[in-house]
This record gives sequence, C-alpha cells and structure tokens, in this order.
Amino acid sequence: MKALIFDTFGTVVDWRTSLIEDCTRFGNQRGLHVDWVGLVDDWRAEYKPSMDRVRSGKELWRTLDQLHRASLEQLLASRNIRGLTIEDLNYLVTGWHRLRPWPDAVPGLNRLRSKFIVGPLSNGNVALLVNLAKFAGLPWDVVFGTDLWQHYKPDSETYLGACRLLGLDPPEVMMVAAHNYDLHAASQLGLRTAFIPRPAEYGPNQKKDLKPEGSWDIVATDIVDLARQLA
Repeated sequence: MKALIFDTFGTVVDWRTSLIEDCTRFGNQRGLHVDWVGLVDDWRAEYKPSMDRVRSGKELWRTLDQLHRASLEQLLASRNIRGLTIEDLNYLVTGWHRLRPWPDAVPGLNRLRSKFIVGPLSNGNVALLVNLAKFAGLPWDVVFGTDLWQHYKPDSETYLGACRLLGLDPPEVMMVAAHNYDLHAASQLGLRTAFIPRPAEYGPNQKKDLKPEGSWDIVATDIVDLARQLA
C-alpha cells in the first residue's frame, strides 16, 4: 500500500460545529435572529440530494460550492430570511472552506505522511479543498476534487480517477472514511478500506455510521490510531 485517500467532511474536519459557530457569529454581527443550528442541519441534509440530482443527470454538473449556494438560497427563502447581500451569501457559502479539523486529524496525517502519500478524495471541488487545507493546516501531498472528473462519490470515476492520477493500482490505495457507503463503493473497486467512527459528526442525535458495517481492512478509533496500526 502506497497511498491513503480521505473523505474530508466529517472524517477529517468537524463541519457541523464549525459552521454553526461561524454562522452564529455572522448572525450576531448583523443582528439576525436565526436558528442557525437548524439551518446548518437542514443545509447538510440537502448535501446528498443535490449531488444525486447531478449524478442521475437530472441537473447539469455543478461544483459543490455551487450546490451549497443553491441549497442555502432556497433555505433562506423558505425561512423568510431577507436582506443579505451577495457578499453575505459568499461569506456563508465559503464557511465550508473554514472548517476546523478534528483534534487527531493533523497529527495523524503528519504521521501517515512520513510513510504514505496522503490526500483528500472528497465531494468538494479543488478550490474548496485547497482553501480548507490552508485554513485547517491539513498536510496533504495532493488534492483530489470532484471537478477533476465531474462525478460525485460514490461514482466509480472518483475512486479510480484518484488511483489513475497517482499511477497506482486500487489495492495500493486505501480509502479512509467515517461513512460506510464510501468504503463500500471503494472496496467494490478493489481499494483497501479503513473506517474511523465520528459519532459526533451530526450532533447528539446521530443515528448512522456509529460503527463499521462491512469487512473493512482496518477499523481505527481516529487518524492517530490509524497511523499507529499501519506502522
């Protein structure tokens, strides 16, 4: 095995807490009394359906930044939240570029990077992932965004595209994720798999991905533990 590719939102960074805090701070500065917790949860709930519409061909290809913006505009309208400028909307959408890593992420990635190639295989676009890496201090060797192949996971083009650009066969690459669907898709294509549970990803009422649901190659408590097991 020569490389590890990581799901990013939820596996490497804490999107929910980061967005809630960022949006709340934004709202306080502008005197907006909004249920930001509910809005962030509903925003994330639009994540998969919006990508599935693109994957099915019902909508033309758009980057995740573009899908996030469209979803946010719909949610703001449904809540009758008005008066936001284009600059305000841009700030809120790029909140996905300003997510904090889980505490184990950076030290774990640094340990892994001493032995393996490491990079994200995320549904984010390249610009989003590069900005996020700069903000969060993620020590990637390479960045794989879905605009490279204009497909979203779990389409096979994403996993095999990363292998191809690395010049590696699927068994030489390990997919690391906190989401079982991601690992199932990768394993079907011959990649190795590692599951890392993030039981706080969706907040206190999380009901899915609390445990491994497949015969994954490695189950680790976090990214530091993954590095320890691979050592």
